[in-house]
This record gives sequence, C-alpha cells and structure tokens, in this order.
Amino acid sequence: MANDKNTNNTKKPKFSPYWIYGIIIAIFLGMQLFSGADGFQSSSSTTPSQFLTYLRDGDVAKVEIVNRREAKVYLTREALEKEVHKNTRKTNLFATAAQTPNYQFEFGDLQNFENDLKRTIEENDLSTEIDYETQSNVWGEFLLTLLPFALIIGVWIFIMRRMSSGAGGGAGGQIFNIGKSKAKLFDQNTEVKTSFKDVAGLEGAKEEIQEIVDFLRNPEKYTALGGKIPKGALLIGPPGTGKTLLAKAVAGEAKVPFFSLSGSDFVEMFVGVGASRVRDLFKQAKEKSPSIIFIDEIDAIGRARGKSNFSGSNDERENTLNQLLTEMDGFGTNTNVIVLAATNRADVLDKALMRAGRFDRQIFVDLPDVRERKEIFEVHLKPLKKAKDLDTDFLSKQTPGFSGADIANVCNEAALIAARQGKKAVEKQDFLDAVDRIVGGLEKKNKIITPGEKKAVAFHEAGHATVSWLLEHAAPLVKVTIVPRGRSLGAAWYLPEERLIVRPEQMLDEMCAALGGRAAEKVIFDKISTGALSDLEKVTKQARAMVTVYGLSDKVGNLTYYDSSGQSDMGFTKPYSEQTAELIDKEISDIIETQYQRALDLLSKNKDKLTLLAEELLEKEVIFKDNLEKIFGKRPFDKEEEEQTVAVE
Repeated sequence: MANDKNTNNTKKPKFSPYWIYGIIIAIFLGMQLFSGADGFQSSSSTTPSQFLTYLRDGDVAKVEIVNRREAKVYLTREALEKEVHKNTRKTNLFATAAQTPNYQFEFGDLQNFENDLKRTIEENDLSTEIDYETQSNVWGEFLLTLLPFALIIGVWIFIMRRMSSGAGGGAGGQIFNIGKSKAKLFDQNTEVKTSFKDVAGLEGAKEEIQEIVDFLRNPEKYTALGGKIPKGALLIGPPGTGKTLLAKAVAGEAKVPFFSLSGSDFVEMFVGVGASRVRDLFKQAKEKSPSIIFIDEIDAIGRARGKSNFSGSNDERENTLNQLLTEMDGFGTNTNVIVLAATNRADVLDKALMRAGRFDRQIFVDLPDVRERKEIFEVHLKPLKKAKDLDTDFLSKQTPGFSGADIANVCNEAALIAARQGKKAVEKQDFLDAVDRIVGGLEKKNKIITPGEKKAVAFHEAGHATVSWLLEHAAPLVKVTIVPRGRSLGAAWYLPEERLIVRPEQMLDEMCAALGGRAAEKVIFDKISTGALSDLEKVTKQARAMVTVYGLSDKVGNLTYYDSSGQSDMGFTKPYSEQTAELIDKEISDIIETQYQRALDLLSKNKDKLTLLAEELLEKEVIFKDNLEKIFGKRPFDKEEEEQTVAVE
C-alpha cells in the first residue's frame, strides 16, 4: 500500500504559476464573451423583410433598437403558438420567454428602417412598442485598454530576465533576484572529490592553506593564545600553476560551507548590482559562519582605483570594490568568514585590497621545480596505461618552465599520440613527441619548401647548434630538426639549466648562440634572410633587460628603470632623459652586434664542421647530440647529469 501511495504521489503534476495566469485569462475571456444584456440569450436571426411581414401580421409586441444598428424583436403570446415561430419557443435556462428576444437582425440606415417601421404600424393600426437602448461591453473595453500595457510589461520582464542571467536561470534569473549573489555553495551535502592529496608540489602554499582550514576546524587551538583567525588569503602566481586547484582542495577538505564564484560574477550592466551582490554574498556567508568565500580572478573587480581612466572612470566597478573592502574589514565585519582569492595579475590590484586586515596572507604559487614536476607527473600518470619502464625523473627534467596545467596537457597529448599509433601503452617517446607538439607546434612534413630554402634552414639551425656547442654557458643541445613545426621551418632543442640568478657571461653566451643562425647564413651564403626574426626578438629583449632592468651595463651604470609594482605614476613621461635614451639604445645595439661578431668568428673558424653538420641535417632532417659529438668531439662543458629540454629556434 505504501508503494502505491508513493507511485500516486510521483504521478501528480507539479504546480506551475502559469496555471494561475491561464485561469485569470480564461475568466477575462468569459467575461468578455458573456457580458452585456444578451450574453446568455439564444434568439433566432431573421431579415428586415421577414420582420415587416411578422409586423403586418400583428405578431410583434415590441421592437428594441440597440446601438442604432441592431433590432431585437419580441413576439406576442398568440404569435408564439403559430407554427411559423416554432423555432423561437425554446428559451435560455437563464431567462424567461418575456425577457428573451425572439428574433434579432441588423439593418442598414436607421432613418429608412424607422420610416418603414412607423409606416407599417400606422397602415395596420398596430400597438407595437418601439424602444431604444444603448449597450456597452465594459469588460471588453477594459481588456482592450489593458492589453497594450500588459504586452509592454511582459516584454520588459522577458528582456530583463534574459539579460540578467543569459538564459533566464540561476540566482539572478528573476528580475527581483538580480542583486542576489551568484556564488555556488559547497557544504556537507555537496560531494567535492578534490583533496590536498590531488595537489602535487606546492608544499609551501599547501601548508599555509591547510593551516587556514585548521583555523576553522579548531579555532580554540589558536585563539587560546590570543591569536586571531586571518581574514583573507590571496593566491598569486602564473596561469596554470594550481591556484584554483588549491581552492578546490580547500572545498573538499574543509568541513565548513564554501562559497565559490568568479570576480566577473559581480559585474553587471545595471548600476548598483555589483555592490548588492557583494552584500548578499557576505550576508549568506555570515549566516552559515564559520565559512569560506573563494573569489577567482579577483582582478576583475579589484583593479586599482583611479588608474587608466582617460575615457572616464568606471564608477560601477569601483563601487563594487568599495563594498568588498567594507565587507572584508569594516565596522560590521564578522571574523568567522575567511576570504580566499586568486589572481595572476597582482600588480594591478588596489593597495587597499592588499593590505593586512583584508588579505593577511599573500601566498605565491610559482612554477614547479624539477622535484615538484615529478610529483605532478605521478598524479597525472595514474589514469594512463603507461609503459613499465617509464622514468618520471626523466620526464620532469624534459619539461622546464612547464606549469601543472602544461604537464597535464603533456600527459593527455602523449596518450593521444600513442592511441593514434595503435600502441597498447604510452611510452617514453610519446611523451617526448607530446613535449615537441606543445612547445613547437604541430609537425608539418607536407609543407612545400624549395631546395634552396631547405638548405638555408639547415645551415641556420646548424649554426645555432655549432655556436651553442662551442660556448661554455650556452644551453647544451639535444636535437636539431628542419621539419616544419607550427610557424617555424626548423628548431634547435636545448637542455637549459634552471637558474635562480643569471650572470652577464651566461646571458651573453645565450645571445651569441641565438645569433648563430643568422651568422651561419652570412658565413656560408654571404646573405641573410628573414628567418632570424624570433632570434632577433629574443636577443633584443635580453639586451634591453641587461641595460634597463638588471643594471649590467658599465656605461649606463647600476640603474634600473623597471617598476616591479606595476603601479608607476610616471604616465607618459620616460624615467630618463633623451640623452640617456640615446645611450641605452647605443648600448643595446653594441651588445647585440658584439655577440653577432663573436658568432661570425666562431663559425668562420669551424666552417668545415658547420658544413658537415648541415649536410647531415639535410640528409636525416633530425639529428641528435650523438651526431654533434662525432663531428665536434665531446663537449668539454657538459655536466654529468642532463637537465631539461626546451625548444628555441
């Protein structure tokens, strides 16, 4: 029986507000149809000529002229007994025979009808009554008056709902909820599978984040000594380093309500909506305190006020920021709400937002080092069917400068490459191909290149390889290829060291190796081409950084014109004079030209070996470190342990 009741309950239709709208419309239509004096009448139709015949026979007791265009005919009792009027004997349930007109018809001109009517009455000496009546449909006129306003209001509500939430749903889908917060709530009823075990590396950041979670779980442990729970923590770091992943882990680990939203969720085209959503968000968080609020990409609303307002200030965004500042540390602040935020643009954030008391902690989530990359690889390799002899140490050394998101992409690309080739497991070579694919682009073996162009590319790449092999501080080479990949016609792949500080001789050797391609073209063909564009761009940036950022130029001196805060107030003015600008330009040019001449000298002395290397490259299209050792001998500067690889044209 209980099961039957449950099935009956499930079959019941859900209540919809549209039912009420339908009932109201039906009532109005009913009033429109059945209103007026003849709303419930069932009189027969006739014609003016037939009516005059009935009138002459003395069958008409009364004629009622309605609105000067319609006539209603009431017959006498004797006439109702006649066979000709048998169809008019049935009366409506709601009216008596005396009240119901027996016939009705419309006539043309009122004056002519009245003349015919009076003439017939006089000629036949009849006692027929003539009445005049004006009827109006009150509800019909009311509906016609109301209809335009109802249409305008309906269209306006529809547009506002669509504009407020894109598809009309969500917390801001209704027009009256447009100022409500769009934060998604994660609590004990919401299953979040991400935990700190899924976040590889980032040991320092994880430690600080775990401590914040512990604050909320065991506040007495810290407040017993007089300490206060931090009000906010700001995650800062390059894209793809795991800032949002850390927040997901907090949502999975913390046993408190977790509100998650993006900085752009506060932004709206209507004035005051952003500030209203901030108030509503903190109101919800305080009602469920202790709780955590996570704002991803906070730079969408947290940009410095009064900056870059040449086209007029954005008062709405600033109002939203002001409300956020007040909620985080104002008169009515509740300390049981912790705010987590993430951004990769910390340099543009407002100073008032960054101060202690709002974001007490700034946690830097940097690119992973070699050890952390190994841990990240181990996490992303778990779902893959990998070869048994796969070395994660080797993979971590092959990916310097890769973020966690890049490593996840490498693992996925390797699996796709292995599947494309019909393999049963993902092997070491698949990962190397994936790194090449991500860094260099898609291989294009069918790209049409003339023999002359191919020869120029071969000598260009051989020049890079030769110079880097002969210089102590240049990154050692792994392989050289002249197979087009992405937008480049060839590439040289190196093993750069992960340095924390860089010395001038290291930077100069790298610049010389980068200019080796153009120098080789000059030495061999006595001509240069446009193929060195990316090389020139790289060395120009390095030389400019040496002179203007790091103060490594003797002529300019120990000066830097770099503003690490990103909030310089210099505007359109340069931080140096025109004379200094000329000196900087000359110094940059001298550094580059010196390294170019150095590359020319090296390649001129080793022209025969350069030619051998280029010919082997033309033959095989891809050559490795072993091929260079056969031609140049073992590199005296090589370290015993191989480092990492990155592609440089």
